[in-house]
Amino acid sequence: MAHYDDIRFFNDDEVNISLQSAVRHPMIKTLFQYTFPEKEYEAIRDIVLSCNSINDFQRDVIRKTVLRVLEDTSAGLTTSGFEQLESDQSYLYISNHRDIVLDTCLLNVKLFDHNLIRTASAIGDNLVQRPFVNALSKLTRNFIVKRGVGPRETLLSSKKLSEYIHYLLKDVNRSVWIAQRQGRTKDGNDLTEQGVLKMIALAAGRTPVLEYLNTLKIVPVSISYEYDPTDILKVPELLAKDADQEYIKSENEDFNSILKGALGQKKRIHIAASAPLKLDQISSDSVNQTLQSVASLLDHHIQTNYKLWPTNYVAYDLLNDSKGYKDYYTDADMAYFERRLRLRVNIEDKKAVTSFLSMYARPVLNKQKQSIAHEA
Repeated sequence: MAHYDDIRFFNDDEVNISLQSAVRHPMIKTLFQYTFPEKEYEAIRDIVLSCNSINDFQRDVIRKTVLRVLEDTSAGLTTSGFEQLESDQSYLYISNHRDIVLDTCLLNVKLFDHNLIRTASAIGDNLVQRPFVNALSKLTRNFIVKRGVGPRETLLSSKKLSEYIHYLLKDVNRSVWIAQRQGRTKDGNDLTEQGVLKMIALAAGRTPVLEYLNTLKIVPVSISYEYDPTDILKVPELLAKDADQEYIKSENEDFNSILKGALGQKKRIHIAASAPLKLDQISSDSVNQTLQSVASLLDHHIQTNYKLWPTNYVAYDLLNDSKGYKDYYTDADMAYFERRLRLRVNIEDKKAVTSFLSMYARPVLNKQKQSIAHEA
């Protein structure tokens, strides 16, 4: 385990020691008080310090935090597909990614509800720069993906990450969550980066890549929010990309996105899990073709199972100046969305409006394409 010390989450014997420090941090105290609003802080402290493992902390504290967030900021969380999974089996969940922290928190709440093994989750090192965020991430089974290093360091860290994922899945029987691409999808276009699969396959050794990936029991996951509370925060990056300009984040941008994602209104949320992929039917002549085929299969399941909301259909019709999906939303849905658009974007800025609409409309287009491909 010492080999993974720079990327791993806490061992259970480290949890209580970390919590004794965490309960004194002002930001973490605020989090705990949000979780238990009816309790005095001494009582909250006793609950937190009674946790002696990550399971304890997730069950007795973090799960309650997530349920409170859902109660305050959503119209409910629904799921589909989890009944296909086995309670004693670890899986590699590869998911689209919308919210920095909440995606995995919501998934793990539902894994708990379905009596399934909860995940260890990949998180970029850029998101855990603050000591208290780093501590919370390690207390909730997040492991580090190193970003912004040179080519040689990237290869070495990717190999270690791949080996750690294998160790968790096979030696510990711990499920793992990883996004289908580096970072969140800002434009609503959920596509799997081949590089993510290439990294995962680095631990294959002499085993053929396809055979190795098949042993990991990959489960595609689609998560959709009716409203993305961070939608307007994503627009500047989309505009910079559209103008072929480098986008430089502000100092607190990621942290503000975490807070906005947790506390902003989302309305309805749905998480869909597919059955584990069966990859033995894929045939290819090269590793690159193999990875491309697996990526395409992931895209098919993630895009097809993505739950579309009235917001997606409204945005598509507004973007295309059409009424093709008018049966999928009400006048009230349209009015609410248009009001949100006006409040968040300068409607005179056509590029900003297009970027905002596109992030909601793209899943509709992706589902159209998957339907056409399936029929063909």
